[in-house]
Amino acid sequence: MKERLETEIKLRVSHPPALQRQLRELGFRLITRRYLERNCLFDFPDRRLQKARCLVRLRFEGRQAVLTYKGAPIRSNRYKVRRESETPVNDGCRAREILEGLGLRETFLYEKYRTVYAPAGREKGSGSSYLAYDETPIGNYLELEGPPRWIDRVARRLGYSRQDYITRSYLALYFQKCAELGREPESMVFTAR
Repeated sequence: MKERLETEIKLRVSHPPALQRQLRELGFRLITRRYLERNCLFDFPDRRLQKARCLVRLRFEGRQAVLTYKGAPIRSNRYKVRRESETPVNDGCRAREILEGLGLRETFLYEKYRTVYAPAGREKGSGSSYLAYDETPIGNYLELEGPPRWIDRVARRLGYSRQDYITRSYLALYFQKCAELGREPESMVFTAR
């Protein structure tokens, strides 16, 4: 299992076709075509991970699964920075059984369609910066992950300012959206597939 320090932000996307054009103009290239991601968050019945601002996630990308632990966010004014350890697992269903055997329970499920881009000459997974375009049931977002200077430069070139940076998780954004709509939160999933 590899551990690293993850630095990222999200940005709301209001006009996806313009974004696609901008990414091409900036030299970003597609490294992972659009796919459905199902993310299951786990916690103990007393919600001790949530209270500590940590999470355990089992992510399904088609037939592949990835188990992730994220530590509490490290204080940062502009970015979400946290320790992250993750590893691919051969059998996501077995991994779920193990988590449940340890006393963890699924507390939240969220879906998104994700497309991943990288600057020319860089690959995701090699410790480099990347950009993900996420289509979620609550809107479309960019996720920029990499060194703060790279994040700032790319965001600026895409027409965003630091005031546009979002450091909240999709869980927090979903709960906020439900509160705005006066709806009881459930799972953040697409109703029609």
